[in-house]
Amino acid sequence: MIDVMGNPINIEKTERLIREINLIHAKYSTDYFETGKVQKINLSHTLNKVPIEHIFSYRLNLHEAINDYLLFADTKDIAFYYRVKTSESIQDKINRYLQRENQYPVNNILNDIFGARIVLPSADIAVIFDNLDHWRKKYGLKNWYLRDVDGYIGIHIYFKNASNFYYPWELQIWDEKDVLSNIKNHIAYKRGFVK
Repeated sequence: MIDVMGNPINIEKTERLIREINLIHAKYSTDYFETGKVQKINLSHTLNKVPIEHIFSYRLNLHEAINDYLLFADTKDIAFYYRVKTSESIQDKINRYLQRENQYPVNNILNDIFGARIVLPSADIAVIFDNLDHWRKKYGLKNWYLRDVDGYIGIHIYFKNASNFYYPWELQIWDEKDVLSNIKNHIAYKRGFVK
């Protein structure tokens, strides 16, 4: 969609959402980890070196605080959804990864304790896709990739502000044509039908 001045509204809003989530992630992470009240642990270690209490304390504090940060974000005209991952979902993810032979860094496993999602028209997705490498550099994002597995299609963007001591956050960008299949796939995954 183009506004009356010929500007691509959804592209600008998506970039602004990326910028604002990145800013909130940096501010929250600094407020949480840089006060000296919370032990900083290198999250590039595997689960056996990161205390579970560290993970759940972070999750609870984020759950309690996130709206205070979002209240001041420049996102009021952007239709997006967000959630803080439940303790049960985190525990399930931890259990699944502990059963694997190969162990992964915590900041790769728990990269979505905070997750946001925006749904856009198909025409905007290609333009956004073309801008992601530039935005990754411009905002210092951890990474992004296109996930296309078992009927789920979405762009995943990760924020960590260049610190292995900060839990990454995730933004998913969905094409509106994929919403129904993505939701069905997510429900099946949560119920254990998709591995």
